[in-house]
Amino acid sequence: MRIFSNLNVKWMGMRKTFYFISLAIFILGMLSIILRGLVFGIDFKGGSEIVLQFEKPVNIGEIRNYLANVELGAVEVRTFGGETGVLVRTELQEIPKSVYPKVVERIKENISSIVPGLEYQVVDTTINSITLNFPSPDTTDIIINELFARGFQTGRVSAELDNTQMLVRVGIADWIKEVLREKIQNNTFEVLKEDRVGPKIGDELKRDAIVAVLLSLVVILIYLGFRFKFIFASGAVVALFHDVLITVGLYSILYGVIPGLNLEIDLPVVAAFLTLVGYSINDTVIVFDRIRENMKIHKTLDLEILINKSINQTMSRTVITGFTTLLAVIVLLFLGGDVLRAFSFTLFFGIIVGTYSSIFVASALVLDYSLKTKKRIQF
Repeated sequence: MRIFSNLNVKWMGMRKTFYFISLAIFILGMLSIILRGLVFGIDFKGGSEIVLQFEKPVNIGEIRNYLANVELGAVEVRTFGGETGVLVRTELQEIPKSVYPKVVERIKENISSIVPGLEYQVVDTTINSITLNFPSPDTTDIIINELFARGFQTGRVSAELDNTQMLVRVGIADWIKEVLREKIQNNTFEVLKEDRVGPKIGDELKRDAIVAVLLSLVVILIYLGFRFKFIFASGAVVALFHDVLITVGLYSILYGVIPGLNLEIDLPVVAAFLTLVGYSINDTVIVFDRIRENMKIHKTLDLEILINKSINQTMSRTVITGFTTLLAVIVLLFLGGDVLRAFSFTLFFGIIVGTYSSIFVASALVLDYSLKTKKRIQF
């Protein structure tokens, strides 16, 4: 399918204008990163992420208000997958010391309601658990089962039949459950997932993410160097750096500007950048392949005319592929929920920037290299 017939646009004649546009956007992005910085998600800076699944649809605004003053610091509340899912994020990995006694008190209140007047001892306490000792194994099992049914993370300390001790987990998710269970009494819910990432793990993930992107660029440079020529490989890799850096700059510039769009950098966003690299290099290779074919056919044709001719010939394919991909990404952007929104945003702008760079960065650099060195490129 062709949507352009006999297209004859002098793309390379506009390359200096688009060099300036790219440089301006790049400088704005870098200034924004220096002055505003980038906002990293829990994957990189550490914290806790809890996913709650309610039986009925919930009002996110109400949930946000309920959790605003529960001594967990800055709490972020968003929808997760639908009207009944809630994603709660906090920078804390452990329950605050000021909240710990309140959670323990809730546990004791529940035990008293299960077996009134029961005497027991607190054997041990840690920052994230409490161990209790009861008079008999049967009583211990009853308490464990009843508390578990009420949403507490309980378990036996020992698998022995005469075990009389119970371990109760005391974490951020447990405190959130208690707060919401008191506020929302006509809508049952459960904790689907609780992830905790420490600062050290976050730093390792951040380093590994940067290494993954850089290694992908190095491997692409080597591959294109063998498939085409080194100048083509260099132009393609410079274009990829251009795509990634421009998109990262947009993350910093647009953070907090568009309502409802969370532009934190987390692992799905890194996956989006790697996907962007793959998409962009594929588009560039299509153009380079056509340039190489035309060089073999039109051996005496001026390089600028030949590159323009090649881009015009592949433009139908470029537009159709980009448009259909953007349709899928737009659906994810608006209907994929908060979890996929940053991923979709990255791909949306990345596809546009990647298509643009295949023409005005990768191909243009090959032409400028040839003009500056006055060497004729031949295959």
